[in-house]
Amino acid sequence: MEHVLSSVILHRFGHADLPVIRQTLLNVHADAYADQMDDEFHQRFPWFVDHWGGQEGFACVIGFDGEEPVGFAYGAPAVAGREWWREHLSVPGGASTFSVSELMVRPRWRKTGVSRRLHEELLAGRPEALAVLLVDPEHPKVEALYETWGYRRVGRRQPFPDSPNFAVMLRELVPVGS
Repeated sequence: MEHVLSSVILHRFGHADLPVIRQTLLNVHADAYADQMDDEFHQRFPWFVDHWGGQEGFACVIGFDGEEPVGFAYGAPAVAGREWWREHLSVPGGASTFSVSELMVRPRWRKTGVSRRLHEELLAGRPEALAVLLVDPEHPKVEALYETWGYRRVGRRQPFPDSPNFAVMLRELVPVGS
């Protein structure tokens, strides 16, 4: 069934909202990765939600089709001096970064443009100069999609022993040094 894109309404949430939205994020993840829930990395998703949501600058956008959540995007500003992606690229020291941690859309709403809407709403109005995200290299179409959104691959990183060796992708939000 094809969904009308305009029927999805986006809502913004922050750090203080985590207790209210946490279960929604877990439910969307369980549906989006239903065929991979036996993987230990995916089983740790609640920890990732709590880790990111516990950060004061946590930002989240959830899309709803009526009352039904269709997907979300979330992240937080990187801590100055701990911007791990800098090992791959040299940019001016004052270039702050927003880390896009998750972008997830439930299967029924994939390929409808919802992922881009969630992503762009998450980054809308951000004061940081750059956005960074990780992409599983086993999904080259996803990496290519992010390239159409202005990202470029700057390196590779394996943040956990059981995680993929992700492609590190970076995008300018505001001109660096402006």
